[in-house]
Amino acid sequence: MKKEITIVAEPRAGRGKNEARRLRVSGRIPAIVYGAGSEATAVAVDPKQIDQILYSNTGYNTIFKVAIEGQETLPAMVVDWQHDPIKDTLLHVDLGRIRLDKKLQVRVPVHTMGEADGVKTQGGLLEIVHREVAIECLPNDIPAHIEVDIEHLLIGDNLRAGQLPLPDGVDLLSRPEMVICHVVELKAVVEETEEGEEETAEEPEATEEKKE
Repeated sequence: MKKEITIVAEPRAGRGKNEARRLRVSGRIPAIVYGAGSEATAVAVDPKQIDQILYSNTGYNTIFKVAIEGQETLPAMVVDWQHDPIKDTLLHVDLGRIRLDKKLQVRVPVHTMGEADGVKTQGGLLEIVHREVAIECLPNDIPAHIEVDIEHLLIGDNLRAGQLPLPDGVDLLSRPEMVICHVVELKAVVEETEEGEEETAEEPEATEEKKE
């Protein structure tokens, strides 16, 4: 593993809103651990540890170990989670056990490197269409992100998923023709904006006519 992380999960017998509220007051949150041929187990975990994983470089693709008393300690990943939209705190998390010898299907971010020639020398505008792609690989081969050089792009050019430089052992699942980014003429964008402003400016005139 790239980094050894262990989440200590405490088995819990209680269920329901009252139990969840009690856990959160004590500084923990309810969670469920499942997968890899094992039965689902209701547990309580430290939300700070989960946040550290979610906000790390590898995010929800981070591989870590889940230690549950009386059970085998197996690798796992964050499958799903719930946030309080007001307090921005974790409410619940699903952890999925995985096998390191079995390929996974995940999504990883795409990072564009450099400044496109169409922007630097032609005054164009770079538009990002998709910021991540779906891939398949072994758990330990999951890249934190995929870097791609876009300096060669001119106005009218685009970069597609099939052109991304994938690491060894990583297969692309997204459509090869899917556009990641392209360079467009800035003049066309400005004209579209001006047309929208003209249409908006005409609306008050129509209102005044009605008043008269």
